Amino acid sequence: MPDTGQPLRFPPTPQDIEILALAALNRLPEPFRSHLSDVVLLVEEFADKVILREMEIDDPFGLTGLYSGRPVGAEAQTGDLPPTVHLFRRPLLDEWVETGVPLDALITHVVVHEIGHHFGLSDIDMHVLEDMVAS
Repeated sequence: MPDTGQPLRFPPTPQDIEILALAALNRLPEPFRSHLSDVVLLVEEFADKVILREMEIDDPFGLTGLYSGRPVGAEAQTGDLPPTVHLFRRPLLDEWVETGVPLDALITHVVVHEIGHHFGLSDIDMHVLEDMVAS
């Protein structure tokens, strides 16, 4: 999503969200970055109904991101899917509009939080990491 100085006329696409998320991931310091090669990043419109039900979330706009997979250091099991960070575009865009937080800052916040689960970080550690990668 290049900055043209003009107001957006269309909502950011999944590809725009992915570009912002990858930029946030690239700003992570070592040793974090070197442990992300197997993490899959998916941008989806909404979490599916199964995920929402499992998380006891009634409103599909209530979930902006999700980490699924085993954290770093956990023993892998046969049949494990790769660790995945899911970003949910429509809830992210709603939060962006409602809060006025710049989209890149919002995406960074969600990505760092979900990656924090990959590393087994506490909420405090996630906030410190987020401060390190703020654009």
